[in-house]
Amino acid sequence: MKKNTKLITISYLVLGLGALTMIMPFIWMVSTSFKALSEVFVFPPTLFGEKLLWQNYLRVFERFPFGLFFLNSLKISLVVILGQLFTSSMAGFAFSRLKFPWRDSLFALYLGTLIVPYHVTLIPTFILMRTFGWIDTHYSLIVPSMVSAFGTFLMRQFFLTIPQDLVEAAKIDGCTPFGVYYRIFMPLSKPAIATLGVFIFMGSWNDFIRPLIFINSIPKMTVPLGLAFMQGMYSTDWAVLMAGTVISVLPVLIAFFLAQEYFVQGVTLSGMKG
Repeated sequence: MKKNTKLITISYLVLGLGALTMIMPFIWMVSTSFKALSEVFVFPPTLFGEKLLWQNYLRVFERFPFGLFFLNSLKISLVVILGQLFTSSMAGFAFSRLKFPWRDSLFALYLGTLIVPYHVTLIPTFILMRTFGWIDTHYSLIVPSMVSAFGTFLMRQFFLTIPQDLVEAAKIDGCTPFGVYYRIFMPLSKPAIATLGVFIFMGSWNDFIRPLIFINSIPKMTVPLGLAFMQGMYSTDWAVLMAGTVISVLPVLIAFFLAQEYFVQGVTLSGMKG
């Protein structure tokens, strides 16, 4: 009994240290956003300056078109979420419940695209976007993100946990395959949809490399690219930059906390059946 108590205590201490290590950069980012520029790099470092400068958050919008960056990211993320949830759920339903030739082989081949490094596809994607005339438009950030092998895998795994009896009962009542998908599977898939939605939002909101490649003009920039734009060549107002970074983190935190209950259920249930 004593050994178990010691082991549990050590485990909590290690986990607590790990959590503190991971949260410290976030705490330092928040504290820096309230400092004056002259207080950012003082030694020894202090958690807060003499005054809490809330004006740094106003300067983010006064010095840069940060509101426009924010709206661009929000628009792109919402459209990508809707598109990818639709395509992933449809593909997941097809691979889990419909019977067609080479279904499992096609799914394995599709899943194999996950092992291809993302950067390998950047050049072909850029050539396609240039051919379509979508360079420096939001189409280049939205359309390629409409499909996802990971999203299809997640939805398929969840759909496999839904009893086949419900499908048979729906068919007896005259439901078409799309009716089964729309009336049975989608209402029961809120945990998986919320989980995938949070993953999609985080990926789209925090995406930096694709906007860097495809977007050239300031009015089309997203939040991550805008934050990079806020760094000057010779000097950077780090307090204002950290204030912008704090603002950029808030939508992701809000999305996670709103979907937290469904998120945990989705992660747990999606791997119950292979």
